[in-house]
Amino acid sequence: QVQLVESGGGLVQPGGSLSLSCTASGSIFRTVAMGWYRQAPGKERELVAHRNSGGTERYADSVKGRFTISRINGQNTVSLQMNSLKAEDAAVYYCYARAYSDFKSWDDYWGQGTQVTVSS
Repeated sequence: QVQLVESGGGLVQPGGSLSLSCTASGSIFRTVAMGWYRQAPGKERELVAHRNSGGTERYADSVKGRFTISRINGQNTVSLQMNSLKAEDAAVYYCYARAYSDFKSWDDYWGQGTQVTVSS
């Protein structure tokens, strides 16, 4: 099985910074892409940032210029640096990965989520 483990969530003041990290482990042959999604109360889960093995990055318009995604190639690790945090950034953040378990089988995997609270 494949497991994603997140860390780094917590409480931060508006305008502050926070860094999240996620590592995938288990029966992974190759990781195609990793990223972050979030879900706030009363809202649908949305893409925050996404990065594939080729280095192509995607960001939600609401976080562009403030958040930065990065990966350590070959280590199945992804991080999210969040700067200039706003109250509307408060949500549960989920790590995502698309990975092959062998040479022909792939699936999408999700972490348990980590809470980010933005409050003074």
